[in-house]
This record gives sequence, C-alpha cells and structure tokens, in this order.
Amino acid sequence: MKVTVLGSTGSIGTQALDVVRERGWTVSVLAAGRNLDLLEAQAREFSPELISVDLSVYAEARERFSTVKVIADPGEAAAQPADVVVNAMSGLPGLSPTRAALEAGQAVALATKEAMVTAAGLIWAAAAQGGGRLVPVDSEHTGIYQCLTGEHLEDVAELILTASGGPFRDGPADLSRVTPAQALKHPSWSMGQKITIDSATLMNKGLEVMECASLYGLPLSQVGVVVHPQSVVHAAVRFRDGSLKAQFGPTDMRLPIAYAMDAAPSGMQRPGDVRGARRGTEVAGHLGWPLDGSWEFRKPDITRFPALGLAYRAGEAGGLLPTALNAADEVAVPAFLAGEIGFMEIPKLIERVLDETPHDTLTWDSLEQTSAWATQRARELVQSGVQA
Repeated sequence: MKVTVLGSTGSIGTQALDVVRERGWTVSVLAAGRNLDLLEAQAREFSPELISVDLSVYAEARERFSTVKVIADPGEAAAQPADVVVNAMSGLPGLSPTRAALEAGQAVALATKEAMVTAAGLIWAAAAQGGGRLVPVDSEHTGIYQCLTGEHLEDVAELILTASGGPFRDGPADLSRVTPAQALKHPSWSMGQKITIDSATLMNKGLEVMECASLYGLPLSQVGVVVHPQSVVHAAVRFRDGSLKAQFGPTDMRLPIAYAMDAAPSGMQRPGDVRGARRGTEVAGHLGWPLDGSWEFRKPDITRFPALGLAYRAGEAGGLLPTALNAADEVAVPAFLAGEIGFMEIPKLIERVLDETPHDTLTWDSLEQTSAWATQRARELVQSGVQA
C-alpha cells in the first residue's frame, strides 16, 4: 500500500507511521509543520517522493532535503496519488488538505475532526465532486463505523460515544483552581496538549458528538455520551429493537488508525455509507490482550463540564456556530495553558463567542471569515478578562 501522511510529526502521524512500518507499506508523501529534525528522521527511514513543510521553514527544508522535492502546500501534498491519505493535521489547517484529497478522488483516513465539525456539508460535497472516500480515525468514530458494518442506518436508535471523563471525572467539585499540569494528566490516552485539555473539559467529546452526527447522517439527539473510566469500550450502537452492539479493545490509537487505513479505499462517500473492510494483520502485538476486569458506565456531568452542552448547542444550531465554537476553543486552551485564564473560563469564553456569532449560511468563504472573527474576538476576551 502507498501511503501519504499529513501531520507526520504529530501524535497521530507518528503512530500512523508505526502501522506503516509494521505492515511494510510504502510512504509516498510526508507533510509536517516545523519539526524538521523529526521529519528528517522520518524521511531517512521511509524515503518519500515528496515532502511538505510549513512556509516558515521552507527555505531551510530545501537545504536539508536536497534529494527530495519539497513544497509548502499540504493541499498539493494531499492530492498526490496514494492508496490512502492519513490526514492527521489538527485544527482548521487540516480542512483544506481534506478538501483537496477528496476532490482528487483520494481515500482519506481522517483524524482532523474539525473538518466534519465545521464543514461537513462542504466536505461531503467535495467527496461527491471528486469521488473521494473517507473513514474516521478517532477511536470512537471508528468504533461506530465497525458497529454499523452490516447494519441498516434506519435501524439505529442511538450512537453512543464513550468518554474517559478526563483527569477530573472524580473531583475536585470546584474546578476553578485546577492547574494546567493537573489538566494534562490524562488517565487513559497519551495525546497532544490541545486535545488533552479538550478531554479534561469534555469539549473534545462535544466535538466528537458533532463529528459523529455529520459522519453518519443522524441528528444530534441520536448521539449520546457515557463516561467509561476504563476506556475499553470505545463506542456502541443502540438499535431500535433495544439491542446494543459495542466495539472495544486496548487503549492504543494504532488499532483505530490501522483499521481506518485498511477501510479507507472502500470508505464513505456520503453520510452513513458504511461498507466495512478486510482487516490487516495483528497490530502492535495485541492478539494477547486479556479480556478481564470490571467496566463502569455513568452519565456525564454537564454542570461541571459545560463545554459538552455548548457543543450540542452549536451543533443543533448549525451554520457557522460550530466554526465559532472551534475557533474560540483554539484560543481558550492555549490561554489556559499560559495561565491567562482559568480552567472554568474556557467554556465561559466559548459561550460569549457563540452568543455573538451571526446565524449566516455556511460556505468556504464564510467559514474562513467566521473563524478569523471568532479567533480575534476570543483573543479580545482573553485580554479584557472573561466574564460570565
């Protein structure tokens, strides 16, 4: 298999390359940001035909990678012929390459949740236009995908995403004084700082709820969340006859990444178009994973974690509110990590931005404009002090 990895130096990107290495696949394109040292090691190992980097380090990259074509356009990188494009670019920067890959007819293993959160209709239109396909990479959404294989979408009563609950699921009751160091101690997963803080606020689960509804073409009222501290069950589907079907396994992102890469060539071209896939060989030695222990499930506390409720609000409103929510969160999390705002001011800031967001029509241009406006407005609120 010939693979393109966008965001190759990040958490998902490096784990995707673990799968590539284990399966003996070929890497045709690597796209990264500014981490040229790690990118150089990856290029030395996988010998890609093309490398894409951030424009700020383009000149240096041209010197360091003199034997490889170097560009500064992840969209162009995403459109290069490959069997699978793994898009692990985080945030809105990953949106344009997703569009480019789908319009070029590529099979995309999509780890960029912002694409479906902010631009689902536009993304599906790009897939229809170019003939591209996609399968989600997130463990929860890939779990839903596996549960829906062989089923009829009209038989679904509810899609259920599990949440670890983050580091504060059992306390303290007052979260206003928790520190960045405490919030970064995720109990189940090893992830980047942004997604780890989003997990602590439950904003990440809110984004996943919106993504799930957009992926499978169901209303938000049919997407639920349960807190599952063991993080063994990744997702479940409740059918209208009352039965449930769940996907569970080790807490290792290489498993959903591998499944998404296997499934992407026959993946979805429209919401809920689940076709399944033949599975590849064993991933990371998990055939010996023991099936034991106790599993616990509980309802999320939206009072303590209001970010989850804000995500439902934005998703139900649609239009440009999901874009504004995402942009405000992109400002709020770094501000918290820098000590500029408190933990509970993250959802307060996001709510303020949502309250001021116009209910206009979603287009590629309006998405970009609203994201820029919401980013600036969130920065102003950080500087002036967030008020309830």
